[in-house]
Amino acid sequence: MRTLIEPFRIKTVEPIRVTSPAERARALRTAGHNVFLLRADDVVIDLLTDSGTGAMSSAQWAAMMNADESYAGSRSFYRFEKAVKDLTGFEWVIPTHQGRAAERILFQVLCKTGDVVPNNTHFDTTRANIEFQGATALDLPCVESRDLGSDFPFKGNMDVAGLRRALHEIAPTRIPLVMMTITNNSAGGQPVSLANLKEVAAVCREYGRPFYLDACRFAENTWLIKEREPGQHDRTPREIAREIFSLADGCTFSAKKDGLSNIGGFLGSRDADVARREKDLLILTEGFPTYGGMAARDMEAIAVGLTEVMEEDYLAYRANCLRTLVDQLAAIGVPVVRPAGGHAVYLDAARFAPHLSPVELPGISLTAELYVCSGVRAVELGTAMFGRHDLATGAEQPAPRELVRLALPRRVYTQSHMEYVVEAIATVWERRNELRPFRIVEQPPFLRHFSARYEPGIPLAPLVIN
Repeated sequence: MRTLIEPFRIKTVEPIRVTSPAERARALRTAGHNVFLLRADDVVIDLLTDSGTGAMSSAQWAAMMNADESYAGSRSFYRFEKAVKDLTGFEWVIPTHQGRAAERILFQVLCKTGDVVPNNTHFDTTRANIEFQGATALDLPCVESRDLGSDFPFKGNMDVAGLRRALHEIAPTRIPLVMMTITNNSAGGQPVSLANLKEVAAVCREYGRPFYLDACRFAENTWLIKEREPGQHDRTPREIAREIFSLADGCTFSAKKDGLSNIGGFLGSRDADVARREKDLLILTEGFPTYGGMAARDMEAIAVGLTEVMEEDYLAYRANCLRTLVDQLAAIGVPVVRPAGGHAVYLDAARFAPHLSPVELPGISLTAELYVCSGVRAVELGTAMFGRHDLATGAEQPAPRELVRLALPRRVYTQSHMEYVVEAIATVWERRNELRPFRIVEQPPFLRHFSARYEPGIPLAPLVIN
């Protein structure tokens, strides 16, 4: 069969308000041309993020009704803990209200000023939490990731030789941990191979450095290993996942992605002393160690979600949906990151709008035009998100890539919604030469893309730093 079907039935629906281009243009101006600042009711198809935006199953909703909301020692925590331990094998499981809370606790415990944390590629909150501790987030993507259009199957890999150089040149005591993000969100949602994970783990053991995973999309990475890596095709996703986690000393996890939940996360660890220090900080800032800032009903939803996300029908459908979108866009000439990743389609904004330089924010221009044209909300992963602004001179250091990400919420949209998205991108592609330059007129000192405001065309006002 060639028709791609959703491996689920729809039991409850939520209405979509279809707005006009004029309405959307007004909404975008009010939001300072930042799609993060739009009201969700003004969005037709929301592909801003796949974090916490998925649809939960009837089994998850049923489990939530059986939650024990006791402050300490809740039976819901023990069900949650068992589900995590059965999957990951980590001895210590510390719940948090979401992934960035796990990141903040981990880096506050392990990092100090002057430290360096290597990663295949840090995402925005990971980088910000490291830098907030006065440490440096070092990206070591594999060389194959530079060619966005090639079909190399594991562009999310880490540059192992680069990691070894960093460990040799930097005092090992200044590298408190090595981290791998699976899948590699900043590098186009590309997977990491099991072979590369084993190589990185071996180098970490050689130098006596802890190896951690940012594992929020572990299931999608597992499926792409099963599909693409020699010798893995006959293994179950759960078997591959268990081996991945067995290589690591700990992990951060946002359950808002491959936990199939709307909120929640955890820290996993094999080190009792590190876990104790993390729990002490958790109590100070998040909550008691048997709820960690989550309601018990959310722990119940995650416990079920960690089982459902390993189902082969679901993972095959998700991967096929992304592959179909990428192939359809590539067929009409739209520059996309290839091969398809695990959770999103990435447009190459630099090639989409070559008449705009990185400091003219081609990704912001593309997201703005796509929204006004169709009501589809995407997100820029370029200079606005990852560039560097010099407060003293006002100079901008561009990001290494200019991407626009369309992240697919899990179990939310149908194939016809995706066909609408393809048509919307095709429409913008046809008039790509009309995309305007943008500039930042207001930005905060950290994670500026969440609340910055932009202006199209010729600069009209001085930059405001708040």
